[in-house]
Amino acid sequence: MPGDPGAQPAMNDLKGRTCLVTGATHGIGRATAEALARLGADVLVHGRDSVVVGVVCREIVRASGNPGVTGVVADFASLAAVRRLAAEIAERQERLDVLVNNAGTSSRHRRLTNDGFEWLFGVNHLAPFVLTNLLLDKLKASTPARVVTVASMAYRRGSIDLEDPNWERRKYDTLGAYSASKLANILFTRELARRLEGTRVTANCLHPGVVATNIFNQLGWIGRAFTVLARPLLLSPKNGARTTVHLAASREVAEISGRFFDKCSEKQLEPNALDDTRARALWELSERLSAATTRPR
Repeated sequence: MPGDPGAQPAMNDLKGRTCLVTGATHGIGRATAEALARLGADVLVHGRDSVVVGVVCREIVRASGNPGVTGVVADFASLAAVRRLAAEIAERQERLDVLVNNAGTSSRHRRLTNDGFEWLFGVNHLAPFVLTNLLLDKLKASTPARVVTVASMAYRRGSIDLEDPNWERRKYDTLGAYSASKLANILFTRELARRLEGTRVTANCLHPGVVATNIFNQLGWIGRAFTVLARPLLLSPKNGARTTVHLAASREVAEISGRFFDKCSEKQLEPNALDDTRARALWELSERLSAATTRPR
């Protein structure tokens, strides 16, 4: 049946574990947060709007019967806000067992983040890059721990211009920019996994399926039309969250790192996502760009 990706693999009991889910006020992120709460985890629900975050936390508590659901707020279009979020979590949380980098966006036109980065590169890649790196010490202190990043099959048409990551020299292409940001998620995951070897912190990424969320609406009338016409074939957010929850909690993947998953199964990546040299170059570029935002302009 459309929208039924199959049975969920056996999950760990997450009581006593803490999970942070970014972009958790709607869609896949919200479904992921609720699923992890149902497994007993203390869940940090991230969003941009404190009022919305509060409402979602209360709804997840009611739905899951788990009172250990807390909201955290940060706008991923600001790396300063991302740093404040990481500092808050590092200070207040005794442990962090799972980081789910779910927050993502799209845009019909080229726009810039607060730090001057192209919107999709900044929000979809640089924000989780910075957040993850700032939380690595907490994750390492809570081992075994996991980093799960929501990418997309759109990576297959992606190409990252390391000389022009902000699309300043090229004609802007919305789908090209989105695909590049999802390719960046995968290259980041693979390089992160390499750097985490021997630490008992794993890093994996995934394609959630084509899910009925509001991300298509951000592409203008074409995206809205696609959502309406394709809705019978689209996955629900709950089904779209299955692979994320699998990577966050399944015993089957406890020792697996640096891989890409779809429908709870590992999938072979295309050559553009297997370039280790490019993955390292992207990491080094991301370090330089994000570090520059901590200095006075």
